Amino acid sequence: MTATSENPILNRIYTMDGGPEECVDAYKDWAKSYDKDTVEGMGYVAPRIVAETVAELVDGDAVVLDAGCGTGLAGVELAERGFKTIDGMDISPEMLDEAREKGAFRNLQVEDMTKPLTYDDDVYDAVACVGTFTHAHVGPKGFNELVRITKPGGFIVATVHEGVWPDGYEEHFKALEEKGAVKIKSTAEAPYHLNKCRLCVLEVV
Repeated sequence: MTATSENPILNRIYTMDGGPEECVDAYKDWAKSYDKDTVEGMGYVAPRIVAETVAELVDGDAVVLDAGCGTGLAGVELAERGFKTIDGMDISPEMLDEAREKGAFRNLQVEDMTKPLTYDDDVYDAVACVGTFTHAHVGPKGFNELVRITKPGGFIVATVHEGVWPDGYEEHFKALEEKGAVKIKSTAEAPYHLNKCRLCVLEVV
């Protein structure tokens, strides 16, 4: 499914079809202006909403991963809510450079969420993921690795863009729940930026 927007940068992002390499190229060009374009230009509230949800589920001593952290917007929101140990990963080195300047993260590294991650099993008390499960980025199977690296009893809080929600996310969550990997806590609609998203909360078993 393809989405269009009045914003030319979003149009480029949403209509990519070249896989992870095209993502890397697109975000290399967007990294410097990303925060201004999304927060100021599009009313991007999803990082705040995800951070608020994480803060309702785990305390400030939790070890948290911001998966697909981009320029670190969600990491900053998490730090402002008292989280002290926040790691981040993203496919774009240039976006990670912007995140590093914000000073909210313990560790930042390049990862491709369409492939197996390099993290050990059961590392994080919570995983936040904002804006990554969207057009031409990461599909439902990307949740498998997030489940693997989250401790039993921990939580995954992730946005899924409303335009890709019909692409098998609900079915994938139910399959994970049926095999005893997660409990689905919520998949409610929530604000995002120019569009809405599903705010998905999974408890890892």
